[in-house]
Amino acid sequence: MQAHVNKDELFNLIKEAVREVFKEEKLDIFLKSLPLVSKKEMEDIEKMYGRPSKKNEVEYSESIEL
Repeated sequence: MQAHVNKDELFNLIKEAVREVFKEEKLDIFLKSLPLVSKKEMEDIEKMYGRPSKKNEVEYSESIEL
């Protein structure tokens, strides 16, 4: 089985893949840079804003066609 892709299509596929990797790495670095919250701070946050709901909702969804 062979797939035929012209040079421009291949370049765009690679470019998009690299963008996605950089985006994921950027998010990972950002999340790792956030400071941890102590128990006392978390209690204060819960007093001010209440506890988070138990219901999990999808924040973001994406589908692609192959």
